[in-house]
Amino acid sequence: MSYGNINLNEEVTTFLDQMHHPSRAGIDQLRNIILFASRSLTENIKWNGPNYSVGGEDRITMKIQPPTRPVQLIFHRGAKKKEQPEQRLIAHKSNLLDWRENDRAIMTFRNLHEIEDSQAELLEIIIEWIAAEE
Repeated sequence: MSYGNINLNEEVTTFLDQMHHPSRAGIDQLRNIILFASRSLTENIKWNGPNYSVGGEDRITMKIQPPTRPVQLIFHRGAKKKEQPEQRLIAHKSNLLDWRENDRAIMTFRNLHEIEDSQAELLEIIIEWIAAEE
């Protein structure tokens, strides 16, 4: 899938260049998918990994440390704990999502192949996740 002109943050790219992370191809693929899914997302570095926010409110954080572990996407509603919704924030029934609370879920990717196989579903989830708080 081609993602066209994605607005990758140069600071994040430089940070990743300096890391020499063994999963860099997968990290870049996830960056492209996330930013393609929602033009309202901005990319920065938080907690030693790429982070995505809407209007300054963190929504998705990529956990890439330590480099020997799988890459994870943390879906959340910001750094500060909020009152839990009664239902899960999104209704998507994906097996990719490991729900920790009704407003927090984690996706784990062991390699680029898993990311590529999950692209369409991941796009749907990101779109739904961002729309849930807009």
